[in-house]
Amino acid sequence: MKVYKITQNVIKYSFGKPIDTEAVVIEGHEFSKEKLDYFKLDEISGLKFTYKMSSDSIVFGLGENQRGINKRGGIYEAFCSDDPKHTPDKKSLYGAHNFLVVDGEEKFGVFVDYPGKVIFDVGFTHKDYLEISLEEPDADIYIIKGEKPLDIVREFLNIIGESYVPPKWAFGYQQSRWSYPNAEIVREVANKFIENNIPCDAIYLDIDYMERFKDFTVDNDAFPDFKDFTREMKGKGFRLIPIIDAGVKIEKGYDVYEEGIQNEYFCSDESGKPFVAAVWPGRCHFPDFLNQKAREWFGLKYKMLTDVGIEGFWNDMNEPAIFYTDRGLDEAIRAAKKAENENLDIYSYFALTDKFNSMSNNLQDYKSFYHNINGERINHYKVHNLYGYNMTRAAGEGLKEIESNKRFLLFSRASYIGMHRYSGIWTGDNHSWWEHMLLNIKMMPSLNMCGFLYIGADTCGFSGDANNQLAIRWTQFSLFTPLFRNHAAMGTRDQEPFSFDNETVDILRSAIELRYALVHYIYCEYMKAVINKNMYFKPLSFGYEDEMSKKVENQLLLGDSLMIAPIYEENSVGRYVYLPEDMLLWKAENYRGRTYEIIKAGHHYINVELKQVPIFIRKNKILVLGESAMNVEKLNDENLSVIAFVEDKAHYVYYDDDGATMEYKKGKYNLISIYIEKQGEDYIINVDNNGNTSLKILNFEIIDVNGRVYKKVKVL
Repeated sequence: MKVYKITQNVIKYSFGKPIDTEAVVIEGHEFSKEKLDYFKLDEISGLKFTYKMSSDSIVFGLGENQRGINKRGGIYEAFCSDDPKHTPDKKSLYGAHNFLVVDGEEKFGVFVDYPGKVIFDVGFTHKDYLEISLEEPDADIYIIKGEKPLDIVREFLNIIGESYVPPKWAFGYQQSRWSYPNAEIVREVANKFIENNIPCDAIYLDIDYMERFKDFTVDNDAFPDFKDFTREMKGKGFRLIPIIDAGVKIEKGYDVYEEGIQNEYFCSDESGKPFVAAVWPGRCHFPDFLNQKAREWFGLKYKMLTDVGIEGFWNDMNEPAIFYTDRGLDEAIRAAKKAENENLDIYSYFALTDKFNSMSNNLQDYKSFYHNINGERINHYKVHNLYGYNMTRAAGEGLKEIESNKRFLLFSRASYIGMHRYSGIWTGDNHSWWEHMLLNIKMMPSLNMCGFLYIGADTCGFSGDANNQLAIRWTQFSLFTPLFRNHAAMGTRDQEPFSFDNETVDILRSAIELRYALVHYIYCEYMKAVINKNMYFKPLSFGYEDEMSKKVENQLLLGDSLMIAPIYEENSVGRYVYLPEDMLLWKAENYRGRTYEIIKAGHHYINVELKQVPIFIRKNKILVLGESAMNVEKLNDENLSVIAFVEDKAHYVYYDDDGATMEYKKGKYNLISIYIEKQGEDYIINVDNNGNTSLKILNFEIIDVNGRVYKKVKVL
């Protein structure tokens, strides 16, 4: 074991010959240390770390995963898995995010930088023990110290590098469905948004836009004159966002296939030939994204689409997902033929069905192909969790090469810590289940802890049929997530916001309009989280230190000023909330009509009608609100409202930039400081403006602790 000091509060313990995942961007220096902090180490087979938790220890983190914000009591496997049925017994989802924080008698974070399978047993086998198991003895383990969980998280965010920033328009509402099969249907969807006066910024193109599901192709019959069509849609206010999949179809004459073969850019099988497995197009090869030259080649392929006006992409099927291999298919067919004339009992029947069910994403297949990493041949299974990360890294680096100062929308399904520097993620193929809406809520702060800020779920659910209540309540939560996308599977009920009854359409329109009114605040808090290495979503206990806040799992702090308490149960017209301090409640039916209620600290049941969105403004905090528009580029940046709940004084820093370029990295952005101080029965307002902003008028609504509203206008 070698020990390195990364920062004053971060120590790295290096075992064996770890693979450099490039998750951590800060190098340290080697120094002498006798033992691993906190953990008992077992190196008999692989690596196993054991920590005895105190009875009150809470365990935060693990990113995109099951169960609650507090992970105690569960067992989790970090192994990127294409499994859409996220039932509570599943241990692996689409991402592998090996960072957690223990908050108990001792407070520390641990990041297991290991690209193969990791098992986190957080009090499942033994209720008081945290056990982390790795199959091989090659890993970097980071221990992060801090006085509070948020301090530990921010230290971790510092060493893994700055999070991805999308263009500002990507904070608007986005509509997707597998599948909109041709240009005429996409045009119809766009027109219905316009006819129903529902704001929207993007429409997605799933696999049917491609020519026979081949990456970097367009079906010219379904989407003729694609460049003109892209221009037409943008003229109406909609960006088109196409999907890109990991598998490259095996087809003579297909340029991506031919180039990959010629340059040996594909993963290989045991014999050294390109590995073959089937996905959407049938049999495919898989680009070796862990090979730098292959990454450079694939990343520049996106230019075929950027050249026709595409400004965003979603990378999918990159765990990588495998439908079947010839090995698995042959075994299943042989088993079926053998069983053809047999009288199958329960065990032989299950054995047969298992043969077919296990064809997809089979571990034996993942152990059957190889990568070329800096000239070394490495089995995929050992680096499985890096595949989606490096596919999306290829895209991010390619887009930077294509247009270095432009922000593109980019997000992925599979991920590992480090990918957060290149893109966002969505939480994968969920279901139209209320349980998945609650899981969506609980995942958000856990993902922020791992650097992923541009995040969201398939609003209303990907699989299954959402009823009007679920569509409304999920939309009312998703309006707060940076990635706000409604996505559904082929064959499910239409769930575009104009697809329901008139009353539901009106409620969904108001919720989406509220999102656009909140874009100024959402974008501001997102960018401050990026620059200051902070979280956009936080558990309640990251802002309040009382014991009850540690137990709350269904309320979130959002940025500097807000607490949200979504309604996530069917037929509910209210919910219980816990307030660690007095807060201002705005039950938003729309962004224009605003009435407020002071809710005292403590436990409450609040009534929330189906058309209402409960928004809590924290004491001595400020919310900046705008007007809605049909898309983000049409938002009015000159005239904003300031809603403040002030007992004595409040301060808010409002951030803005050009929303399109990388100039913010050079410090080219605007910060406006807003100060409010109560003096007697009046409020003194000061605004420090650097003079480089388009903002001209601030309309103040200041609410005191007795609920009185003071209105003032400040011209800048």
